[in-house]
Amino acid sequence: MEMMKVSEEALLRVKNYFLDLQNRICLFLENEDGTKKFQEEKWEYPQGGGGSTRILQHGNHIEKAGVNFSHVHGKELPKSATEKRPELKGCAFQALGVSAVIHPVNPFVPTAHMNVRLIFLKENNAWLGGGFDLTPYYGFTEDCAHWHRTAKSACDSFGKEIYFKFKKNCDDYFYLKHRAEPRGIGGLFFDDLNEWEFEKSFSFIKSVGDHFILAYQPIFQKRKNHLFTEKNKEFQLMRRGRYVEFNLLYDRGTLFGLQSGGRTESILMSLPPSVKWEYDFQIEKGSEEEKLYSEFLVNKNWVEI
Repeated sequence: MEMMKVSEEALLRVKNYFLDLQNRICLFLENEDGTKKFQEEKWEYPQGGGGSTRILQHGNHIEKAGVNFSHVHGKELPKSATEKRPELKGCAFQALGVSAVIHPVNPFVPTAHMNVRLIFLKENNAWLGGGFDLTPYYGFTEDCAHWHRTAKSACDSFGKEIYFKFKKNCDDYFYLKHRAEPRGIGGLFFDDLNEWEFEKSFSFIKSVGDHFILAYQPIFQKRKNHLFTEKNKEFQLMRRGRYVEFNLLYDRGTLFGLQSGGRTESILMSLPPSVKWEYDFQIEKGSEEEKLYSEFLVNKNWVEI
């Protein structure tokens, strides 16, 4: 398969953008929380390179948020990266990216996830991946419509079919097969983007990264002071269990990091600080909790609502 070509100079441009995006996401979250600052830990990868893990926890509005940057060198691509591309087994690689996961205090604020990344191989071959998705605990139609309209806006200048293609990818990917339910309301997901030339690909990855803040910040601002009960919090903790199940069983980024010998603390920063599993948990009929399943954890064309 022919792959996108990326020069060392282009690689540096991507790296600088990722570092800037990490800074901007952290600043937005610190401003929204209002009390806590991110703590940064820089680390080195045994085979070369390293990264920066930033964590904000026990804040006024953020229970835990992680915003990671990494640029690592490896001698061999892990299994999670070669299952679809067996011809790349044994290839040395560089992997760089930014990932963000936000677990809010308030159950009426959704959990949000974003990742943008570039995998760079020998002979300047590369591909891009990433996207963003939203996991509400209590649904608001206007929030979901805003999230998806912003996602579509990120894609529109790259082709009218792009949003719908990557939305479907997201719906298919963030799905808990063992429970037959979606993780959330989706967004965008792309895993093997290499058919465009570099400048178009770089512009797209920047558009996705920039639109993540535009998609999430208004929702966070609107819902962070919403009154909630202990019942609301208990439901949030139960639904967080689904989030953990997906990340440990299916998430390719988690598997890539663990299989490549990455830094465990940074890889698992996506997990919430508190979570609950209750045996045979039952949703009350006609409740707001049931409404999440019946009206929001379903496949919809949110941009038309």
